Amino acid sequence: MPRSIFIQAPAKLNLALSVGALNAQGMHPISSWMVTTNFYDDLHLETLPAKSFSLFATIWNKDALRRSEIDWSISKDLVHRAHERLEMFVGHELPVKSRLEKRIPVGGGLGGGSSDAAAMLRGLNELFSLDVSTDDLCAIAATLGSDVPFLIEGGSALISGTGEEIESLGAPPELHAVFFFPEVPCPTGAVYKQFDSLSNSASQLRAIHIRALAAQQSLNPNDPFNDLAEAAKIIAPAMAEDMHEIEQLAQLPIHVCGSGSSLFALCTDPMHASALAEASTTRLHIPAVAVQTTALPPMIPNP
Repeated sequence: MPRSIFIQAPAKLNLALSVGALNAQGMHPISSWMVTTNFYDDLHLETLPAKSFSLFATIWNKDALRRSEIDWSISKDLVHRAHERLEMFVGHELPVKSRLEKRIPVGGGLGGGSSDAAAMLRGLNELFSLDVSTDDLCAIAATLGSDVPFLIEGGSALISGTGEEIESLGAPPELHAVFFFPEVPCPTGAVYKQFDSLSNSASQLRAIHIRALAAQQSLNPNDPFNDLAEAAKIIAPAMAEDMHEIEQLAQLPIHVCGSGSSLFALCTDPMHASALAEASTTRLHIPAVAVQTTALPPMIPNP
């Protein structure tokens, strides 16, 4: 009988992101505090008979608030690439039927694609009883993208280098927030190029400040920061306008998620977050969802 497994792929949140100047390798070193949230894509995996071709499908979940065309080629699909990389690592085929149901907006700065790839690696490891170590999974993940290694274990972590240096802090502090989803493109490459043109692109990484922030027992709504925010607002002025409108509504600081265009605000409790998400959706027509920080949820295997 085929075996199947269900994996939730969480959106990540950069509570602090400091970006250094472009280095000789053409990369930007970072220092960041990342946490995982309870806003998920859903990945369903089922084993297929030996020698079968693997099958991949990506659709929008019925609950998705911000949708875009799923028009990328299979060769560029991170879930498919994660499957290929793990097959190469173990040296044999892993025939599987994959159905990914997305809620996390594409290109929104929440690491959706990266989380989906990490979920594929974790799911295959469990489904086929491969016993690949976490360190090896993280090494494979690093070949797929800078956020993928963190999302192998999730929780709370300090990230440095170009994403490959991860200092796990265990379970994240309990924080309540709202994600806002402006309908604005905010290409990561363009944001980094704009960042390089700004005077602050030569600023020093604020690793000590970020470590102190992560050690606090609680966060104020104005504590998060993001060195890419100004560049993102220049690249996507419509996003900046939405930020202003949400700030007027919420009477709270609004922050850019990663390189944008998703936004977030920290709230005092679940009721506050739910009320703000509903107000943004109904009054500003900017879709929003209340979330909270969480450790990585367990995978659910089926016989």
